[in-house]
Amino acid sequence: MAEYTIKEVSEMFSLPASTLRYYEEIGILTNIPRNSSGNRVYQECHIARLRTICCFKNTGMSMAQLQAFFSYECSNEDHVEDIIRLLAEHKDSLAKKIEQLQRDYIHVQRKLHFYQDIKKSRETQMQPPVWEDYKYQTFAENEGDGADGRS
Repeated sequence: MAEYTIKEVSEMFSLPASTLRYYEEIGILTNIPRNSSGNRVYQECHIARLRTICCFKNTGMSMAQLQAFFSYECSNEDHVEDIIRLLAEHKDSLAKKIEQLQRDYIHVQRKLHFYQDIKKSRETQMQPPVWEDYKYQTFAENEGDGADGRS
């Protein structure tokens, strides 16, 4: 069975050791044994849980939601409906954020094209573009990111 020090886990997840201790303090990272020197010894079960914690955090789940999830998970037979509700609500919230990010991404693409075309118009002494012409345009995924020679 693999065992890890707090330093190794900290490096593995790019988290400060203080964050790992905080997760333990608030009860979302539990049952961490100590060696004879009193140092924490992390095992594969802790690594798996940290992957879940990081995943949920990266998707915007709050600490309170994480605490609720892991408290429900401790006795999932009694809390299956609670777990499903919490995860379904989080999934719906995440879907809305993704939709908004997609709209924002498209707007950034439009602005990038607009300003690249302003630069191009200066270099070629052509009439500069008008924003109104870009407001509703869509662009290919990588178009305008500099990969096509434009900068």
